[in-house]
Amino acid sequence: MGNEEKIKELEDMIASSQYNKRTQRAIGMYKAQLAKLKEREATKKGGAFADGFAVRKTGDGTVVLLGFPSVGKSTLLNGITDAESDVAAYAFTTLTVIPGMLIYKHAKIQILDVPGVVRGAASGRGRGTEVFSVLRSADLILMLIDVHHPEHYKVLLDEIYESGIRLNKRKPDVKIKKTAKDGIRIGATVKLTHLNDDIIKGILSAMRINNAEVVLRSDITDDELIDCIEANKKYVNSITILNKVDSVSKDVAERVAKQVGADLLISAQNKEHLDELKELIFDRLDLIRIYMKEPQKEADMKVPMIMFKGCTISDVCSKMHKDFVAKFKFCRIWGKSAKFPGQKLSIKHILKDGDVVELHLK
Repeated sequence: MGNEEKIKELEDMIASSQYNKRTQRAIGMYKAQLAKLKEREATKKGGAFADGFAVRKTGDGTVVLLGFPSVGKSTLLNGITDAESDVAAYAFTTLTVIPGMLIYKHAKIQILDVPGVVRGAASGRGRGTEVFSVLRSADLILMLIDVHHPEHYKVLLDEIYESGIRLNKRKPDVKIKKTAKDGIRIGATVKLTHLNDDIIKGILSAMRINNAEVVLRSDITDDELIDCIEANKKYVNSITILNKVDSVSKDVAERVAKQVGADLLISAQNKEHLDELKELIFDRLDLIRIYMKEPQKEADMKVPMIMFKGCTISDVCSKMHKDFVAKFKFCRIWGKSAKFPGQKLSIKHILKDGDVVELHLK
């Protein structure tokens, strides 16, 4: 039996199994075996979850527009950026990655229009390999759904999941250290409501790990444990936008929006609600504004440096100049992250929105 037949057999077994305490371990092992087979099959076809980028990343963050052909991605890109993407009312207009730049609140946000996704894209169909390579380098994924085709939403979610991307999730805090002997040793700092030692050992065994120290600091599921073992997943925020709402009644638009969990309803063609979309993109990218100050001078409060939430002084130094990290002596901070104005802090200090930073270099 070939890998594809084995994959189908395991998928059928998982789908037909009733999930309860008695079957948890077996289902977990099936899922682990399935993940292993899919990884092997994808590698054979040219490498699953390959990192790569069709265009150079620029700006303060990168957003990828994802949707089925003719959903209106090119029209939307042209509406919110300086791009000039071809627009036509037929499928597969966009055959390459089209970049545009959205300037908003001093942030320069790169928006990429990729070829329309089709069912089976995660396996390489319809230029899917290239599309998902771009997705895995994104800071935010914007899923554009045609109000007339809400069924596309589930297909997109499935394809994204199969490509190794986990939407709107944080990477579980799980440490797996392989050892030479002593079997599987498990420790947990949180109460586990989905897994127990028996299930964990079964999954690890199916993934050919027989000796390891496992520490779980997150209450995870069997699927999340398998993701942690494979260690090749990308965790990316996303927003869901419902397009072409001008072509249906308000009641229909609201019903479909609820069906797909839309964050915003727009008409790219009529440029309706595009300002709200820009604000939503800025917010979901988790961007913050940092103001720089030279010693003995006033801070430049007109043009902020745009950084990601949770950034450190080291990140700011790296963005300013490649040598600043090595030359760093100390910094002084004014703002929310400082205990008092002008506090002297180290390079590992985490900044907050609106902070004023004064760097002192060697």
